[in-house]
Amino acid sequence: MSIFPNTAPGRILVASNAFKGTLTAAQACAAMAAGARRAFPGARIEELPVADGGDGLVDALAPVLGGRIVTSRVEGPLGAAVDARWLRAGRTAVVEMAEASGLRRLGAAKLRPLDASTRGVGQLMLAAAAAGASDIIVGLGGSASNDGGAGCAAAFGFSLVDSAGRSIVPGARGLAELEAIFPGRARARLRGVKVTGLADVKNPLCGPLGSARVFGPQKGAGAREVRFMERALLNYARVVKECLGINVARLRGGAAAGGLGAGLAAFFGAELDDGSAYVLGRLGFESKLAQADLVLTGEGCFDGQTFYGKAPGAVIAAARRLGKPVVVACGRSLLARRTGVFRIIEAGPSPSPAAALRLAVTAGLRRIS
Repeated sequence: MSIFPNTAPGRILVASNAFKGTLTAAQACAAMAAGARRAFPGARIEELPVADGGDGLVDALAPVLGGRIVTSRVEGPLGAAVDARWLRAGRTAVVEMAEASGLRRLGAAKLRPLDASTRGVGQLMLAAAAAGASDIIVGLGGSASNDGGAGCAAAFGFSLVDSAGRSIVPGARGLAELEAIFPGRARARLRGVKVTGLADVKNPLCGPLGSARVFGPQKGAGAREVRFMERALLNYARVVKECLGINVARLRGGAAAGGLGAGLAAFFGAELDDGSAYVLGRLGFESKLAQADLVLTGEGCFDGQTFYGKAPGAVIAAARRLGKPVVVACGRSLLARRTGVFRIIEAGPSPSPAAALRLAVTAGLRRIS
């Protein structure tokens, strides 16, 4: 079945997200573009790696913001030191939480959802502020933690204590014992600094669609741990409201990055923006889309969450508004319907994910030519 009855597409826009754990957005775009060239040898193909606040944000924004990517030594999700990249562009800094506290920092056997912390994110923000950044953009996505951003706040200088006045332990486990919050040195460090969180989801911190119940299992939490995390986050929200005067329990986007969205709003006064819309806007996506005959987008798993803040969902929505056909290439799809796209191409599991994606795209596009 062809969507090009008279001619092959003249211009193809490849706008892929990262394939979490296997391919960066740039690598995925390159593989998909190579497959498209084999299917349509005469087409003009533009690669535009996209992001939504999760993995790949720094690489997506570096070409348009300029500056340079630097590396800081910070704590990973379970405390071991990691080298995390962030973008320094004049007075603007882009911090990708997944660099410091992401799932990709842990192997499947090491997942500890009650103990993983965002402390490294706070250390990256502190490094950015110390380097003179007055505008810190934090990408929220791909997290291993569910600590509501408590670790991030503690690293920046806030004091989070239990009923005995002791600092709470890292991770969601410590939130259950939280009784008070004090600004410590953080207020002085925040003077003149604006923080923006780029959320890849719209879910609230607590409740049936909250951080614990929806995203806890993705981080290795079983049913008992999910129930514990929900209680701990409710306690956290209570203390935040009492001590900081901010109600984060139902905050839209508060669940992003294991509740770091809520933490940024509470501790840093951050605005939570739609990460996909922000990135696509900075990349000039709509003007590029207007010139395309076909759009290729993708991510590792194409599922219902794609349409709740993820970059491929935003790409699909924009393409539909302009009447552009969209093909989704993914590792696997969990959707029974095409949900507004012309075709879904699954690459499947492979020891060589880039090669598998390239071959799958070639075969899939040839079937619609």
